[in-house]
Amino acid sequence: MSDRRFSWLRVRFWVRQTQVALAAIAFYTCLPIPPTWKLDFNGIARLAPLVGLFLGGILSAIDAILGGLGVPALTRSVAVILTGIALTGGLHFDGAMDTADGLAVPDPQRRLTAMQDSVVGAFGVMAGIAIAFLKTAALADLSVDRTFALMAAFGWARWGQVVAIVRYPYLRPSGKGAIHKASIRSALDLIPGGLALLALSLFQLLLHPDRWLFGVGMLLGGSAIAILTGAWFNAKLGGHTGDTYGAVVEWTEAGVLCLLTALAAASG
Repeated sequence: MSDRRFSWLRVRFWVRQTQVALAAIAFYTCLPIPPTWKLDFNGIARLAPLVGLFLGGILSAIDAILGGLGVPALTRSVAVILTGIALTGGLHFDGAMDTADGLAVPDPQRRLTAMQDSVVGAFGVMAGIAIAFLKTAALADLSVDRTFALMAAFGWARWGQVVAIVRYPYLRPSGKGAIHKASIRSALDLIPGGLALLALSLFQLLLHPDRWLFGVGMLLGGSAIAILTGAWFNAKLGGHTGDTYGAVVEWTEAGVLCLLTALAAASG
């Protein structure tokens, strides 16, 4: 193969990767992408953990700015959590509420039908309130490593989504989640996000070796919560849908933030 042809193939490879990365941002967030840019949505779910890290970084910057302005911890925590919902367009939050409505149905055969109902029921509202309160309270009580906590929570939540896509059957023939199941079938797709999140924990340990429990908890606790959350929804439904992918993201975010807040308190 000539050097010119090799260079051309390399350029095409990076062009496609850029198109996939931009498509992941367009799908998982409300950040503006020019409509004239070409996007490739095939396999975007494998980049979801990286999008989560990106979102966590944005929210951390907002949190730091508000903190620099003297905004109290609780107020800025509310602002950060609400901004996180806004940046994703409520994509995952809506899925978590629909999933709660479905799981509230006693008959397992009717749960998927209930989840498809566009009207949010009482259990969906309660789930949404619980998620928002848990995340806000946990973040408000966290006085150290807030940046690492936000990035870890948002990253591991979306890594858990990829685990659910790879590991469990998809229960509907169509829907927003179907494109992910069709394009991601190998556990190898877990590696990029997993390595990035491992690097995040190692960086925290490098900067703050005295808070090693926090860094280890980010890695082991974050991955465990992400895996177990998806497994729990699978046990209840016998598989996953686009709604449960969103529920995995929201409940994992809440769980990781609560865990890291507890570990920070235990570390003194």
